[in-house]
Amino acid sequence: MYVKVLSAVIDDKPLIQRMMELYQYDFSEFEHRDLNEHGYFGYPYLDYYWIEGDRYPFIVRVGKQLAGFVLVNQFTYIPENQYSIAEFFILRKYRQQGIGKLVAFQVFDRFCGKWEIYQISANTVAQKFWRSTIAEYTAGNFTEIAIDDSDRQGIIQCFDNTSKCSLNNSAVYLQHDSVHK
Repeated sequence: MYVKVLSAVIDDKPLIQRMMELYQYDFSEFEHRDLNEHGYFGYPYLDYYWIEGDRYPFIVRVGKQLAGFVLVNQFTYIPENQYSIAEFFILRKYRQQGIGKLVAFQVFDRFCGKWEIYQISANTVAQKFWRSTIAEYTAGNFTEIAIDDSDRQGIIQCFDNTSKCSLNNSAVYLQHDSVHK
């Protein structure tokens, strides 16, 4: 089974838009959002991923099947950090199989620098996933902080993968397509 993380081109935007609705539906359990008048949750920042240079959209495929998406950006809560997972979605069918962890590793390896991953307080499943994934990726070399302010309430894990990237010949400092078995 091949897991591919592919840089999304503008023609992929409708795919991400549709999967974003599934993601938002899953997430509505925690944020209690309602649908808009057209029956969509919507995502106001999606267009910017093809306009602004500090946003990076990815499609996830397992074999030839769509399996999710990842949105990375450079809008961080902690000023010295460089990269953030804005949204991370794996279809339920592909969860609990190690695919999400593999996808996260591939995404981390694309961008060398200081990372932060944020989860809201209520999403304990995501907190468990990210703690485990980041602990394995960094060999436990990460920090975690709790935040509670007017904008965010939750957990942020922070790590720097610069040295890992410099040791890994397959790591690239800019986006590229990758395939792993």
